[in-house]
Amino acid sequence: MHETLREQQSVLARHLRDPARHPSPPGLEARRMRVYRELFLGSIESLLAGGFPVIRQTLGAADWSALVQAFYARHRSRTPLFTRIAGEFVEFIETQADDPALPPWLPELAHYEWVEQALLISDVQAPAHDPDGDLLDGRPLLSPLAMPLAYRWPVLEIGPSHIPQEPPSQATTLLVHRDRDHQVRFARIAPLAYRLLTSLQINAYRGREHLAALAAQTGGDAEQLHIHGLGLLQQLREQNVVLGTHLATESCDER
Repeated sequence: MHETLREQQSVLARHLRDPARHPSPPGLEARRMRVYRELFLGSIESLLAGGFPVIRQTLGAADWSALVQAFYARHRSRTPLFTRIAGEFVEFIETQADDPALPPWLPELAHYEWVEQALLISDVQAPAHDPDGDLLDGRPLLSPLAMPLAYRWPVLEIGPSHIPQEPPSQATTLLVHRDRDHQVRFARIAPLAYRLLTSLQINAYRGREHLAALAAQTGGDAEQLHIHGLGLLQQLREQNVVLGTHLATESCDER
């Protein structure tokens, strides 16, 4: 009996997702099935429209609706939580990156629009750290609520009146973070600042080691980069992007 009920539910779910490919369960009125599907699809589309307004406006009503219907029909979400649906939508769009019917900038714009919600709902906790630690001799700790991002496409400019055909020669580099007041802040940053932030994100080096590595990579003046880099680290700590330094007792295995 349980297996029969489960199969009936599966048939119903497949039909509601994609009625063109999966017939309605026997004995159920087509009109009612259409109403159910419109309710389900409408709730998903309304939710996504609020999270991806630029994509919705730029694609136009017909293409936006087709994209949402494709997501509803084909994507298998890993979570039932409505607060996580936007992330699932981004993942779906990334899997469609090779679809010639979709604009090539769509995956990056979707990610850019999703970042704010992702940080707003994040409950990640920062590890124990020294907020007053030495940023040169200690190992600076990047906030887990800070994201250095680089996009090939000009995500800040894309919209109904500006639809790029080719990516520009220089990437768009951004810092997005949630501040002490629970507000998500976006800032455009220089490529060098982006490289420092990504180094902080993946390497548990001492501050002076981060700066020395950047000087070696860029061929810049090591002394000048040291001075400007320290100033940037101090500014980032004031903004709560850098939380301080890792505790001295923490393992340095990742180095």
